Amino acid sequence: MKMTILAAAWMVPLAVLATPNAEEVMKASFKDRGQAKVDRLNQDETQAACSKYFAAVPKDVAKKIEAANLKTIKYPADGKVMGDWKEGERIAQSGVGKQFSDNPANPAGGNCYACHQLSKAEISFGTIGPSLYNFGKLRGFTEAMQKYAYGKVYNAQAYSACSNMPRFGHNQILTEQQMKHVTALLMDPDSPVNK
Repeated sequence: MKMTILAAAWMVPLAVLATPNAEEVMKASFKDRGQAKVDRLNQDETQAACSKYFAAVPKDVAKKIEAANLKTIKYPADGKVMGDWKEGERIAQSGVGKQFSDNPANPAGGNCYACHQLSKAEISFGTIGPSLYNFGKLRGFTEAMQKYAYGKVYNAQAYSACSNMPRFGHNQILTEQQMKHVTALLMDPDSPVNK
C-alpha cells in the first residue's frame, strides 16, 4: 500500500525519530512522485523552530517567527487581493494539491474543507482549523481585512506562529491568482461563506 509522506511520517516509531540519522532514514525512503517532492522534508528556519518547541512555542520565539514570515508575504503588484469567489470555492473544495497522485502539470488546489467549515451547506468538513463560515461578515468587508485574508492564505505563520495551515503562497502551492480567488471566497459578501 502506498502512502503520502505525511501519513508515512506519523507511522515512524518515535525511537527512530530520536536517532541521529533519522532524517537520513526518512529522506532515503521517499522519492519524488507527482506533485510530491522530497524537498518537502527539508525544513526552513520557521519549520525547524516549530519542530523544536512543538507543543509550546515561547512568546518571544513566536513573535520572531511571525515577524520573519510577515516579511515574506508578496501582495499582488496590481494591489488587488480579490478575485472571483466562484473560482475560490472551486479551489477550496478541490482535494488535489501536492499529493503524490496529483499530476504535476495540473494546478494544485486548496483542499480547505479538509480543515475548515466554509458554509452551512457542507455536510462534511475538517475541524483542525476554525470554521470560516461568515468569515468576512463577522470581521467586516474592509480593504484591511481583505489584505489580512490574502496574507493569511499566503503565509499563515505571519499571523499565528507554528500554525498547521499550509503556507500556500510562500511554498508556491497556489498561484497569486488562485490566492486572490480564495480571498474572494472568504471576503465577498455574495460568497456562500458569508451567507
